Amino acid sequence: MTFPIRRTIFSHEHELFREMVRRFMEKELVPNSQRWWDQGHVDPEFWRKAGNAGLLCVTIPEEYGGAGADRKYSAVIIEEQARVNTTAPAFGIHSEIVAPYINRYGNEAQKRRWLPKMASGEMVGALGMSEPSTGSDLQNIRTTAIRNGDEFVVNGSKTFITNGYLAGLVVVAAKTDPTAGAKGISLLLVETDRDGFRAATPLKKIGQRATDTSELFFDDVRIPADNLLGNEGQGFAYLMQELAWERLLTSIRAVEAARFAVDETIRYTKERKAFGRSIIEFQNSKFKLAECKTKVQIARIFIDQCIQLASEGDLDNEASAMAKYWSTEMQNEVIDECVQLHGGYGYMMEYPIATAFLDARVQPIYAGTNEIMKEIIARSF
Repeated sequence: MTFPIRRTIFSHEHELFREMVRRFMEKELVPNSQRWWDQGHVDPEFWRKAGNAGLLCVTIPEEYGGAGADRKYSAVIIEEQARVNTTAPAFGIHSEIVAPYINRYGNEAQKRRWLPKMASGEMVGALGMSEPSTGSDLQNIRTTAIRNGDEFVVNGSKTFITNGYLAGLVVVAAKTDPTAGAKGISLLLVETDRDGFRAATPLKKIGQRATDTSELFFDDVRIPADNLLGNEGQGFAYLMQELAWERLLTSIRAVEAARFAVDETIRYTKERKAFGRSIIEFQNSKFKLAECKTKVQIARIFIDQCIQLASEGDLDNEASAMAKYWSTEMQNEVIDECVQLHGGYGYMMEYPIATAFLDARVQPIYAGTNEIMKEIIARSF
């Protein structure tokens, strides 16, 4: 689907990179997507293939295995993955959340120890934030990491952890001072081969099934004090500083997923006939698709502006909250209309629109619920 307003934020080099990413997705991802959907996670070797292709940790400096690229290259990867109607693997968490935390707050030894492995796909990264009793309320997490000599002892559990099943390294938010509220939260780097750590089998979700999402359990997991990421007690502040980009990643995926749905529905309604003519020839079909295309175009313009701001380091929490809230609501509205235009076949899993519909529903929930996004926006009043 073409849009009347041409995109201007990507350079010729970005578009050449896009062509390479698109070829990789079509060759390595698309043929395996159904099998991964069924098994609940991608094959570990796919991460290494992505690393060899230069798709991981692209914004990380070259000395640590990355490409030192700007965030527009990251946006290209997210878009091209959504273009083929899949959310797995979760490159965004690995490359755009976990690796940047280590690059921004880690010391030199931590960067050299873990970032090259993440860039090559040898090690998968996950972020341990959400807990069974807290959800979006990060200040009240219960997982603790208590100092014991030159070690921290980690106890607690995390849930809804993307990449949790395959992860080799988890950035864990834990209370190093349980009496200090948000100021007692620290980030710690926990290798998943340590005694006392356990990742449960991937959770059974209604959508995004190929994206492994697990519960993590920490039972007296001992890690060196050197595995503290940044300064003790600064974890909550670190998390808040990086959330704007995480939310924009969700928005980028939302817009491209909606665009995929409209493209797929235009194709379907041209081929499907009723009462002697193509579905798309009916006025209702044309008007609904016109509405959907317009919503996607408007969303893309705003999200492109946010991508530009992010690449310049100027994306703030209010703009990212607006982007995340509006784009994910739009995504669900558009895909719902597209399912309706498919009729009964839109409810069949053999049709791509059904997968798009299931995958979309969680978008207004994770990366901070849309209710939280509205609260952030309202703080400017």
